[in-house]
Amino acid sequence: MEMILTKDYGILAKLNESVQNLHAELFPEQFKIHNIDEVTEFFKEVVNKPNHLFLLIKDEDDFVGYAWIELKNSQETQFKKAFRTLYVHQINIVEGQRNRGYGSFIIHKIAGFAREHQMNRIELDYWTDNRIAKNFYEKLGFKKFREHVFMEI
Repeated sequence: MEMILTKDYGILAKLNESVQNLHAELFPEQFKIHNIDEVTEFFKEVVNKPNHLFLLIKDEDDFVGYAWIELKNSQETQFKKAFRTLYVHQINIVEGQRNRGYGSFIIHKIAGFAREHQMNRIELDYWTDNRIAKNFYEKLGFKKFREHVFMEI
């Protein structure tokens, strides 16, 4: 198994399908079902954004997952100190390939990448109804440090 840096928006769009459809299943009032053409166009634009990186997990000849990460540099303000963090926008392992160590593999690779770039924190978020993600990240040592809430009106 290996991790590959990519800008191949076509592969990313295909690998995004199960995570997008999970979001649509959990929150149908907010998320659309995966549309390959629309998602391909989205990734076509975002792969060239500064500080955004896309990592593929390849096992033998198959791509089994990806991660979308961003290197964030926050400037000092009157309220906060300057800091650098690696933010994970998305991780997805394709259905049928989960529970084989790919998720842990990519998180450990991301952690190594963060250390190499003098970042001491990885941040991410997930939907509270996504119990699989919650359990996975807790198992890897992620800790909750902020809650995001809403009120329907």
